[in-house]
Amino acid sequence: MENLQAIKQRFGIIGNDIQLNRAIEKAVRVAPTDISVLVTGESGVGKESIPKIIHSLSHRKHAKYIAVNCGAIPEGTIDSELFGHEKGAFTGATQDRKGYFEVADGGTIFLDEVGELPLTTQVRLLRVLENGEFIKVGSSTTQKTNVRIVAATNVNMHQAIEKERFREDLYYRLSTVEIHLPALRERNEDIHLLFRKFASDFAQKYRMPSIRLDENAVKELLNYRFPGNIRQLKNLAEQISVIEESRNISAAKLKQYLPDNSGNLPAIVGGKKENDFSSERDIMYKILFDMRNDINDLKKLTLDLMKKNGNIEEIEEENHHLLEKIYSDKELKEHDIEVLNIPQNTPPKKDYDFIETIEEDESLSLQDKEIEMIKKSLEKNNNKRKLAAKELGISERTLYRKIKQYDL
Repeated sequence: MENLQAIKQRFGIIGNDIQLNRAIEKAVRVAPTDISVLVTGESGVGKESIPKIIHSLSHRKHAKYIAVNCGAIPEGTIDSELFGHEKGAFTGATQDRKGYFEVADGGTIFLDEVGELPLTTQVRLLRVLENGEFIKVGSSTTQKTNVRIVAATNVNMHQAIEKERFREDLYYRLSTVEIHLPALRERNEDIHLLFRKFASDFAQKYRMPSIRLDENAVKELLNYRFPGNIRQLKNLAEQISVIEESRNISAAKLKQYLPDNSGNLPAIVGGKKENDFSSERDIMYKILFDMRNDINDLKKLTLDLMKKNGNIEEIEEENHHLLEKIYSDKELKEHDIEVLNIPQNTPPKKDYDFIETIEEDESLSLQDKEIEMIKKSLEKNNNKRKLAAKELGISERTLYRKIKQYDL
């Protein structure tokens, strides 16, 4: 059996990280068997290399090896792609078609992004893993296949199982042996080595001198998190190789090609989901109930005015901020209810809809009450404005202006 270094050279794997070496060693050990393997790791870490190693070192190496990207096949056709279909099974099925499990009989199938499989397809795949049987779409005949399955995913499978997006029994069937590939940021010592290899490859491809990073640029490169992992690093090397005229790259120049890293900080485990609006709803309901209290204060103010025959103008002025707050809160409520899609019948409309309450209840019209009180006071004091003004608690000048305003 080939040693570790020979396998790396054969499959173009670069790096000496302990986790990477451990993953390759596990792949080499399970290769001669027929057990299922699940390769995990972030997108761009090179998961596709592991099934190639397993197939090439197995007794199936002379049979077919088929790689299937489960996330790239539409849900409506994936069963047909994997298991085949009979003529007339669905619209457009003009002839019989062999699926990958029939074509790869005796060989290996690599199911990339297996976490994206629809639940109905997962049931079919589970049957293949349990007894090697499958049924074509539109057929009732059971067929046998002898296929080794290696799957890969960047999805957190335990979370997917909890959310009922992936079958637990299928997960344990696939992950008889699980091989995890580390993210590039966990292989810090390999980053510059990989960059130099990519830079050399692109120099040969585009027939130009290879780019080189100065000492500060190397530090900048090692401090970057690389959310896109090896794929992102390779693209970075190609961009700089093609665009930059100078072959010596400084830290300042390198920074121009590195996207902002601030958004790639570790996520808080167990935090709220992005589509969970419960906290926003709680805030909005609190605002609505606070508004109800403000409205009750305004109603109380109006009743006090009616009972005491007080100076309406002064009361309006004293409570100007309260009135402004109520109107602004209503506008805020209407805007945020629309943005957050909060059902407008909760809480009950009568608890907070101030505007409609005031418009529907004519008895609460401040202007009508003001006119009524002025008329009564003038009649009581035989149209003597001085006495009427004193009784109303306003100046004679203000009373005169009100009389003119309301044409009394």
